[in-house]
Amino acid sequence: MKRSSAAAVACLSFFAASLAFAQSPQFPSRPVTVIVPYAAGGLPDTVARVVGQKLGDKWGQPVVVDNRPGGNGVVAAQALASKPADGYTLMITDGTMFSVNQFIYAKLSYDPVKDFTFISLIARAPLFLAVLPSLPASNFTEFVAMVKAKPGFYTYGSSGVGSIHHLTMESIKGSLGIDLLHVPFKGTGQSIPALVGGQVSAVWSAIPSIAGFAKEGKLKLIAVNSEKRSSLAPDVATVAETSIPGFDFAPNIGISGPADLSPAIVAKIAADVADVLKDVALVERLKVLGIDAVGAGPQVYAALLAADRVRFEKVIKAAGMKAE
Repeated sequence: MKRSSAAAVACLSFFAASLAFAQSPQFPSRPVTVIVPYAAGGLPDTVARVVGQKLGDKWGQPVVVDNRPGGNGVVAAQALASKPADGYTLMITDGTMFSVNQFIYAKLSYDPVKDFTFISLIARAPLFLAVLPSLPASNFTEFVAMVKAKPGFYTYGSSGVGSIHHLTMESIKGSLGIDLLHVPFKGTGQSIPALVGGQVSAVWSAIPSIAGFAKEGKLKLIAVNSEKRSSLAPDVATVAETSIPGFDFAPNIGISGPADLSPAIVAKIAADVADVLKDVALVERLKVLGIDAVGAGPQVYAALLAADRVRFEKVIKAAGMKAE
């Protein structure tokens, strides 16, 4: 009797749990917030808005972009880590808060691995070295010679200490023995206007932030940080082909959530990202912006971030980078 009663209770409990699961609303049943760790207008922000809109259409729920610049993603990372693991707060970023900050901050308020769930590698995009037309350098070789002729005279802007823009230039400085002064900003939404206004000599940036200025002749593009040339500017040579063989610092843009996000939600978001990135119009829209759609899953994205930690640590230590 006792065994029969226990079995009956177990069956009822299982039935109740199954019923509750079946009756629970399908994810997402309300708006989803996507945190971007930089000011509006940069590469992660562009990807978040373009892909987020398509995900919102697919989900039948708004995807709201929340820009949280500051501390090379520390502000955004803290915000994400503190949210419930329910999938309703996510982050789209170039990943430096996961692969760089632990090497530049003496103390970090979050664990770059344990406090997050890595969901999908969305896209990849090269950065271009933009300078003012008045600068006496029409290509990267001439730029290097110009800087070497006046060590410490020229400046470059970035999206903050430890940003991919900062890492790109510091790696070049270490490899080629050139000396430029670093001027950190809170995103390309600030650094590009500073360049156009003549406050800095150069800036690494993705196409979305500089295309208009380049078209108007207010900036000129003299190098690209991916291993291969971009189809959007095929005449612009790579750093790899002109100066540093194998050089490739093109940022990877991915989507993440808080720690302990359920495998079911992770799988759904990753699958939905991959699905929307099959849309021909969306892929073409990203391509026009200089962004290559990827849509790889959580294992690929986590492995990529792990590899980035290894190579970025070397650059950071060689440059003596420390957060200000």
